[in-house]
Amino acid sequence: MATETHDAAGVCVDAGGSALGMPQLCADWMPNQIFWLLVTLIAIYFVMSRIALPRIAAVLAERSGTITNDLAAAEELKNKAAEAEAAYDQALLDARAEAQKIVAEAKEEIQAELSVELEKADAQIAAKTAESEAAIAEIRAGAVKSVTAVAKDTAKELVAAMGTTVDAKTITAAVNARMKG
Repeated sequence: MATETHDAAGVCVDAGGSALGMPQLCADWMPNQIFWLLVTLIAIYFVMSRIALPRIAAVLAERSGTITNDLAAAEELKNKAAEAEAAYDQALLDARAEAQKIVAEAKEEIQAELSVELEKADAQIAAKTAESEAAIAEIRAGAVKSVTAVAKDTAKELVAAMGTTVDAKTITAAVNARMKG
């Protein structure tokens, strides 16, 4: 196998003069690589700790504050919504009570108007009933007179058919007596 040698520039080369594998693994260069690794890590640490991390922390703090403020605003809005809902429910109850009051008043007014109209109708019915009763009484009186006249004529004819004669006063008295009961 090939043995490792170094040329004048410090490059690890084999016996044929070509470079060996990966130069990072060359043992001669390790202290130099470790030095620059430490310098780079320290530089990255200072950049991160002095610049990047404070900015990230500020952004996180700002987000946390925004979230806290948003939660507080949401809670406040929730409370306002609950108050608005309670006010709405109360207004709805008041409106229903007012509507029931208006309905009750309207019922009372309608009942009063109905009572007045019923009294008028009862008065009209009573007047018509009185007129009808008077007409019936008149008809009855006329019927009684007619029946009396017919009874007198019939009695007169019956007496004449029997061959007797009676004066009109006697027939009238007999028919009146019989009509009275």
